[in-house]
Amino acid sequence: MFLSYQLRKTTRLFIWGGIFMVFYFACKTTPEKPFDFSGIEEMVRSGEIKKAELLADSLKASGSLAADNLYKLDSIVEIGRRIRVDFRLTEDELKERLSKYFPVLDTALFRKWETTQKLEMRMIDGEKRYFKNAVPNLFRLDDEARTYKVKVDGSQVDSLDLFRLQQTQNVISATKTSGQTTMPVRMKLSYFVDADDNVVPKGKTIRCWLPFPREGNARQTKIRLISSDPENNQIAGNENLQRTIYLEKKAVKDQPTFFRLEFEVESSAQYFDLKQEDIKPYDMESSVYKENTRERAPQIVFTPQIKKLADQILSVETNPLEKVQKIYQWINDSIRWASALEYSIMPDIPGYVMNTRHGDCGMQTLLFMTLVRSQGIPAKWQSGWMLHPGNVNLHDWCEVYFEGVGWVPVDQSFGLQSSSDEKVRNFYSSGIDSYRLIVNDDYGRKLVPEKKFPRSEPYDLQRGELEWEGGNLYFDKWNWHMEVEYLK
Repeated sequence: MFLSYQLRKTTRLFIWGGIFMVFYFACKTTPEKPFDFSGIEEMVRSGEIKKAELLADSLKASGSLAADNLYKLDSIVEIGRRIRVDFRLTEDELKERLSKYFPVLDTALFRKWETTQKLEMRMIDGEKRYFKNAVPNLFRLDDEARTYKVKVDGSQVDSLDLFRLQQTQNVISATKTSGQTTMPVRMKLSYFVDADDNVVPKGKTIRCWLPFPREGNARQTKIRLISSDPENNQIAGNENLQRTIYLEKKAVKDQPTFFRLEFEVESSAQYFDLKQEDIKPYDMESSVYKENTRERAPQIVFTPQIKKLADQILSVETNPLEKVQKIYQWINDSIRWASALEYSIMPDIPGYVMNTRHGDCGMQTLLFMTLVRSQGIPAKWQSGWMLHPGNVNLHDWCEVYFEGVGWVPVDQSFGLQSSSDEKVRNFYSSGIDSYRLIVNDDYGRKLVPEKKFPRSEPYDLQRGELEWEGGNLYFDKWNWHMEVEYLK
């Protein structure tokens, strides 16, 4: 029986491969036309990753693909590999992790979590595979499941919520003029990247791009590079909206390859007490308006779903400030924070957030930006790190432009705070705290020097990027770590 199954499976693969090769050589008569990889792309999307890899190998073995087509083919297959990395838990492994809270797990309840996507799962090569962070996400997304967790672990106070509440109260009190920077915090940041041992052959050069602070924003000043390892480095000019410091080092056999970066920066808070009378009609011919209200596929697209949601949230609202506040509140009330899939495997992040009703900071921000831009209100990406004591992590937010006021920071995922004071409650819809590192003023920009292979993170730049002459080094091949010293 097993042999018969394997023969049938092999026969099907050869048939698929034969159909694909016939199609390829039929197209070869017009070499100027890009090769159609839609079949392989569909296999990857539907979870038939082994089949996609087999067909890709057949095409490569033919030796007939041009360099640009080989690059595209490798990129498609790499997405499949990344999906496997993100969805790596079997059902047994997942249930083992849940057993602490559910010693006897109800099957109907488990399937309900699956169908509502509170336990995120995909079929990969005919088998169920669950998202690597499916268990912690379940407790974030399902109130009933969270009650079981509280019974076992007890209730916990979120130290970051308490810290932010106090900090934002202080920022509002210290702000004498709307939009002024205040309460600066000077920090020394040490960033570490370690590429795994033997991840590339000995003597081969690893190219490394690490995050470096942007200049020109009043909230981020006094930037000073202290050291880098290796010492030779190339800092991208500030005209690059995703700013990096570039390093190279040769790999040594059986040893990890270390990259180190140490710098100082001063970060200030900013709060805008926005009033309708301060906001003027937009100059729709200005470059600021045109650039920051446009669609930008694949992530900022005014789809019918986006337009319908915007109409639902805003009804007949016409005032830009009211629109921004209503969109901010809707996302706060409707979308829960959850650990995210890697962005490189997500072709439509705002659509995903609308469908699943959850997303991390960057995913919520992209949905916010898309809704706001669809209303003719300029918005731009901003991201880097949150540096709050005890809560140092990657973080994304954005800025919204109001004519007559300027760019106003908006942190969608920090949401509305638990406070009876309206200014404190709504702080992050028009303000930002002191504990930030701004690395990016846009997403998906080319790095300096330009990368030769597809990025691990095609949109954001926080952890960094690594590659060598043989290809990109994905996140599962290296580790990163940020340490913060708060200076007086």
